[in-house]
Amino acid sequence: MAANAQAWPSKPIRWIVPYPPGGITDNSTRMVLQEVSKQTGWTIVVENKPGANSLLGADLAAKATPDGYTFLTVIAGHAANATLYQGRMPFDPVKSFAPVSLVGIAPLIMTVNNNFPPKDVKELVAYAKRNPGKVSFGSSGVGAAAHLTTELFKQETGTFMVHIPYRGTAPAMQDTIGGAIQILVDTPSSLMPQVKAGKLRAMGMFSAKRLPAYPEVPTIAEAGGPKLESSTWVMFLAPAGVPRDIVNRMSTEVAKAVHSADIKGKFEALGIEPVGNTPEQAAKYLDDEIAKWAKVIKAAGVKAE
Repeated sequence: MAANAQAWPSKPIRWIVPYPPGGITDNSTRMVLQEVSKQTGWTIVVENKPGANSLLGADLAAKATPDGYTFLTVIAGHAANATLYQGRMPFDPVKSFAPVSLVGIAPLIMTVNNNFPPKDVKELVAYAKRNPGKVSFGSSGVGAAAHLTTELFKQETGTFMVHIPYRGTAPAMQDTIGGAIQILVDTPSSLMPQVKAGKLRAMGMFSAKRLPAYPEVPTIAEAGGPKLESSTWVMFLAPAGVPRDIVNRMSTEVAKAVHSADIKGKFEALGIEPVGNTPEQAAKYLDDEIAKWAKVIKAAGVKAE
């Protein structure tokens, strides 16, 4: 086995990101891999393969030869897809892959349009209860962390709000700013620039404590809501069957990169908490997330598009 890792890599490594370029998933992947390349001298080529709610890119990685020359980035949506597309995927979201490392966790933020009357989360819950079905929230798509987090918020607060799915965060954000919908939950890196520009109002972070990058934004609990933590996250996977020593070597280099001062600083500015853990820890985290979102999906009756 050790011979594998010594001879590996002898050619460029292909890294699939099943999302379009420029988002938090793509940016964080490229940041970390650039650092890994700097540490090791390896050539890593990132390929964006968006489509079908990330299933297209994930399928390519699942079917790749397990020789350590193809890797995949996934986010919280991958854990939701396990339930949403159960039995309808060309691969198994757990068995088809070997977790490498949980790279980082980005707590989500709730924002509202400027004309929405409630001033904090406590008032928002009361308003939604007084106006069942009249408050709508957007998301970047069915089964996205932002969508399921708002469903979880509804379940915890006993409110009835209407979900309007969009194809991506940008159009959902425009409609929230424009007033077509009232609430939008997403990553701080997407929404805080609009909050700072005065186009949206921040209600609270789905985190245990305030984020260092945005200390002015209270947690959902501090703003009078339930104690709710929810995030999207970035995880690196390999196809199942990649030699264990290669998975371990990549995991070690990724963790080293994630904990470098440069990446820590960049992640903090984006509202991402750096993790960089072992394959075993990453696998446990993924299993827990699949179980958590399966419960929310079933309780909310969410159906895949």
